[in-house]
Amino acid sequence: MKSTLQRLTGGPVMLLAVLLLLIAGFSLTLERFATAATLQAVLNQIPEVTFVAVGMTFVLIAGGIDLSVGGMMTLTSAALGVLLAGQHWWAALAIAAVLCAGVLLGALNGLVSVLGRIPSFIVTLGMMQAARGTALLISGSRTQFIGSRLDPLVMAIPGLGVSVAFLLAAATILAGQYVLVRTVRGRHYVALGANPAALKLSGVRTAPLYISVFMISGLLSAVAGVIETARLSAASPDGARGVELLAIAAAVIGGTSLSGGRGSVFRTFLGVLIIAVLQTGLSHAGAGDGAKSLITGLVTVAAVAFDRFRQDHSDED
Repeated sequence: MKSTLQRLTGGPVMLLAVLLLLIAGFSLTLERFATAATLQAVLNQIPEVTFVAVGMTFVLIAGGIDLSVGGMMTLTSAALGVLLAGQHWWAALAIAAVLCAGVLLGALNGLVSVLGRIPSFIVTLGMMQAARGTALLISGSRTQFIGSRLDPLVMAIPGLGVSVAFLLAAATILAGQYVLVRTVRGRHYVALGANPAALKLSGVRTAPLYISVFMISGLLSAVAGVIETARLSAASPDGARGVELLAIAAAVIGGTSLSGGRGSVFRTFLGVLIIAVLQTGLSHAGAGDGAKSLITGLVTVAAVAFDRFRQDHSDED
């Protein structure tokens, strides 16, 4: 039987309460915060981090970590810029090509980790540097300007106020949550992070399962790179700095365990919203990038500490 502490802090209730408290606090202290324009701005600025955070959630649940997501976003963006601005590819074909590249890079992360028995932390750290270096090489260290070719992805839909990118992110959240809680494969991901030896003894091949979460992460990082390129109307070979930390922070705030075996895509999305509202409110209050990074980091550490406290009390029960 769950303890009282677990009932009060488990699930999305606590996260929703924190989110509402943040919104209420900023609305009471800042004149222009509680507006439809602010809500639309928050929702339309989070698709990139949302895509990456969903992929990160799958990797963390399976017992790994992916530090290469920012590098893959940058490489995807740079490659898309070269294909559109330099090679004059059709937009749909160029997007398909870079999404395939994201899947292949993710598969490479998983394969090297599995076959070499190297911790994913080390493998993906190396991939992050390799991807950023490749982005500089293929772009000649220059920003590629693509004009308005991808604007429909990030422009607000009349009558809705949100972009196609946000709707795609919302669909990804629903699909990811469904896979985790309603499919056998989702349960295998959780078991892989919780007890891989037992899962292997039950007859499940764990290596392909582990590789597949990195493929998911690679694909969603590539999608985020496409969205970032569309938003900026340009492809920078030195962008997406710190996005991996934001994705990990969102997942951890959402209750995903850094040791694997526990997590939720929906709660990760609530973590993304909490960070976005916090940073937007701080921007409205005149805080600089340094202050926003400091406060976001403190919130992440507090979330990890709280999760450990809750887990320890759960084990005692």
